[in-house]
Amino acid sequence: MIKRRRTLCLRGEAGFSLVESIVVMAILATVMGSIGGLFAAGSRAEIDANRRFQAQQDGRVALDRIRKDIHCAKSAAVTTVAGSPTTYMVTLTIPAGCGGDISWCTVSVGGSSTRFALYRLGGSSCSSAGLRTADYLISANAFPTYTTQSTSSLASLAVDFQISMRGSSSLDAYELKDTIYLRNSTRT
Repeated sequence: MIKRRRTLCLRGEAGFSLVESIVVMAILATVMGSIGGLFAAGSRAEIDANRRFQAQQDGRVALDRIRKDIHCAKSAAVTTVAGSPTTYMVTLTIPAGCGGDISWCTVSVGGSSTRFALYRLGGSSCSSAGLRTADYLISANAFPTYTTQSTSSLASLAVDFQISMRGSSSLDAYELKDTIYLRNSTRT
């Protein structure tokens, strides 16, 4: 009797066949591969969003810093430095009480014509040896217009930072644009 019960118990535990096991493993591999791909895509999207946010934040900080410098300035000189690509520079004449003359310029990153960094340097020359305040600018001309003072208004400098992680496409560019007045300029 005991032998017969064992035989009946063993017959009920036949298990899975090799074909069934392979089918289950193939389905599991497909599902896990899809989930892994979704996680990888989400991770890449998060990294891209963080990089874009950091580049935009650097642009806002740079605009705030240049705004303070321009407000202190008596006059400005916008210069174009010929080269490939062209570099734009603005030298601000600032009284000694505000810290002295400051230069801001855009410098090509790695010789690119679609990616520029913004540098700040004391004195009347500017290069990548200065303090890099922003990156991923897609236009070298960050200082499009300087208007000298007149009898009715102070001098002003237009600032235009176009920031994009994707290169020269201005469609997805984050743009910081302002006209800032030189508070220490004198009306003529």
